[in-house]
Amino acid sequence: MNSLIGRTRISYALALLGILFALAMPVLGADAQPAQPAAATSAAPQNIIEAVKQFLVTKGTDFVLNLLAAIVIFVVGKWLAKWISIFVGKAMTKARAEQILVSFVRHLCYFGLMAFVIIAALDRVGIKLTAAIAVLGAAALAVAFALQGSLSNFAAGILMVIFKPFRIGDFVSVAGVQGTVCEIEVLNTVLNSPDNVRIIVPNAQVTGSTISNYTANDTKRIDLKIGGSYDDDLKKAKQVIEAVLGADSRILKTPAPTVAVFELGDSSVNFVVRPWVKPVDYWDVYFDVTTKVKLALEANGLTIPYPQRDVHIRAAGQKLPAGI
Repeated sequence: MNSLIGRTRISYALALLGILFALAMPVLGADAQPAQPAAATSAAPQNIIEAVKQFLVTKGTDFVLNLLAAIVIFVVGKWLAKWISIFVGKAMTKARAEQILVSFVRHLCYFGLMAFVIIAALDRVGIKLTAAIAVLGAAALAVAFALQGSLSNFAAGILMVIFKPFRIGDFVSVAGVQGTVCEIEVLNTVLNSPDNVRIIVPNAQVTGSTISNYTANDTKRIDLKIGGSYDDDLKKAKQVIEAVLGADSRILKTPAPTVAVFELGDSSVNFVVRPWVKPVDYWDVYFDVTTKVKLALEANGLTIPYPQRDVHIRAAGQKLPAGI
């Protein structure tokens, strides 16, 4: 992991150096002296210094003014990009577009506008990006290596917008975490866990793992296991459980709830209890039914056994009683 982080940092540094070199070339190149022959290479540093001095004397004031103008362009452009992206999001929301699409387009619009703002600011300073294409091409490999994870996350975000495996507000399980979908950004998906923890998952991990959507369907089944004593009336215990389920209006009639003997355990006869509810009622019904079933069984003289073991102690040489 540390080696990967180190390689990423080196790639970013190389890309940044290449870009800075490319951006510096148009500024100094206009006033630089022609290339000297091989025999005069010793005078190259002096020529560069003279070129810089000449540039500061002749164009220093204009450069400062253009730099201030570029800063204004960047600040105002950033504000406009944010405002326009918010406006686009609100317009799409009023048009009843999917929230997952609204969030993705809003972020995409913001970053796209910011790219134009940066180009305009650099152009104001006098940095022509067209003159730096050759050097930028050399740095493109390092940039692509450093951003390969971001590019895969961007592509995964587009796939989620197209195929819609979930929507804003759905409770999902992705990449080993669970939570309610809050937002789908250009590179990440934002979830809110049941204990109110904000979870940010890269889009590539979302599409590259199994997605479980717990609220996509209109109904959800609760699975409970209730144990009864071997000494109790089996049919009576089943009737008591069914009565508890029938008294709860949140439990759906169709599909009908299931109450059946699941297994004969070591110390209890285990019932499987499977009522169907709406997803929004799942946990409330789960807790209430568990509590009410126990109280109802006790009220009808039935018991829920717990694991126990009989231990017989005998003296040395003493025979065990018959039947043991």
